[in-house]
Amino acid sequence: MTQTPARLVLACCVLLFVGPVGGAAVLGAGAGQPDTPSPLALDDLAALDALIEEDEGADEAVVELDAGAALDVTLLAGVLGFALYSFKRRSESLKLVSWLLSIGYLGFYKASLVSVVDIFGALRASLPAFQDGQAYYLLIAFTLASTVLWGRLYCGRICAFGALTQLMDRIVPARFRVEPPAWLDRRLVYLKYVMLGTAVLYVLASGDTLVYRYIEPFWMFTRNGNAIMWTLLTILLLATVFVRNVYCRYLCSVGAGLGLLSNLTVFKIKRWGECSTCKLCEKTCEWGAIDGPKILVSECVRCDDCERLYADEDKCPHWLIQKHVARRAASAG
Repeated sequence: MTQTPARLVLACCVLLFVGPVGGAAVLGAGAGQPDTPSPLALDDLAALDALIEEDEGADEAVVELDAGAALDVTLLAGVLGFALYSFKRRSESLKLVSWLLSIGYLGFYKASLVSVVDIFGALRASLPAFQDGQAYYLLIAFTLASTVLWGRLYCGRICAFGALTQLMDRIVPARFRVEPPAWLDRRLVYLKYVMLGTAVLYVLASGDTLVYRYIEPFWMFTRNGNAIMWTLLTILLLATVFVRNVYCRYLCSVGAGLGLLSNLTVFKIKRWGECSTCKLCEKTCEWGAIDGPKILVSECVRCDDCERLYADEDKCPHWLIQKHVARRAASAG
């Protein structure tokens, strides 16, 4: 059995105890008796064994904790990796699977979402210790890196609440939908920035971070809220039945923060010359992120609907014009 530092300390304590006991025995018995310490009693040996077993149990608990953290990181990496794979494949069916993984694992199982609380913590330099939150830092790092690389990929594919409302959009009949007019939609998107700014100022002034429970619904995955919180959530979900992704588009503070960061996006969606006059993608976009030839990167969640249209040579005018030109060139030759 390998000795740990705790066992060495324990052994030293035993020797320090045995030494004086032996000395006392020598003084009591006289100078003629051999200088040999008294043997430990059975009760002493049992107590020593119990201490060693307790120390071994503590070592095993540390190992189990490390194993649990490694499992969390591995599972999270799998969910994030699959989301990225589904994004790169531009597959509607894979995106659906990615939503289900996010809702099941990040939502109801782990209740682990990027929250406005993380913004509060960053501003106040009050974040979890790394050794206690490897999975947390992996999620934050992936969210920030993916936003800089591709835009609000987290909002469109990984956020459990966003995935839930997008699934609702697939289930709720289209006849229930009310689409805000473009002029109103362009103004409503600024609400989330007002929400973020107001929340940050409030927390910096008061120190009360519990305000997050009333400005974001992510707590629902913990299934732990008061009557006011459940009432607000019910109203929000009912509103989502009629206005698609209403929270993500107009009210989400995290979406506002990532929207600001997405202005640094490296790999933006390509646009064809024909996009200046074509409205096909603009009508298809569920997020109101396309305005004529311009894509509003702060509102785009990389849902890949328009990108799949770009690649469709039977629908996209760019390819149809290319084919028409090629046919005319072939017939003229």
